[in-house]
Amino acid sequence: MAEATMGNAAAPLRAVSMPERPSIQIVPVAAVPVVVVVLGALVVSIAGNWLWALDFFHIVGGGLWTGVDLFVGFVIGPIVGSMSVQARAQFMAKFMPRMLLLMPTLVTMTLASGWQLARHLNLLAVGYPQHWWFVASFAVVGVMSVVALGVLEPANLAVLFEMRKPHPNGERIGRLMKRFIYTAGITGVMQVAILVIMTKIATW
Repeated sequence: MAEATMGNAAAPLRAVSMPERPSIQIVPVAAVPVVVVVLGALVVSIAGNWLWALDFFHIVGGGLWTGVDLFVGFVIGPIVGSMSVQARAQFMAKFMPRMLLLMPTLVTMTLASGWQLARHLNLLAVGYPQHWWFVASFAVVGVMSVVALGVLEPANLAVLFEMRKPHPNGERIGRLMKRFIYTAGITGVMQVAILVIMTKIATW
């Protein structure tokens, strides 16, 4: 069984026919009701202008989004890079479907509640002392959202669909995993920038 070089999640993988290939569930159906409940509660909070609930969604969503990005980029990445082909397949078969639902939910929670809080608290006015720090945070979060939904999610889906094929292309899976993990690391660095900005705003 071919071994990948330690710490390199991008190690080229030859096209292989993986024995005991794990069954792949694109969307974890059991988790869908949880997502529906969370997003439904978010919509109700926005419609009702419940600031305490919006604050809750923004803190929890942003905290989890930050934690997941940092963990995937700097912990999961090096570990996966040291795994064998079969071990990577087994791990990704469980990991990727969960990420498919988790990341869009966290992004939606954070952005929707954050925007509503800024609007209700009049933080968007140019006259607000920390206005430009908020503008900077919006710019960074906007880029992270595009990366999460426009790069990470397509790579996630592509890996899952490739693994479901009768003869998955291991080399293509390796490239997609590299994109997923490295991009998560980049967004993790951007999350640190958001923490710096939020700390500056909070201590003004």
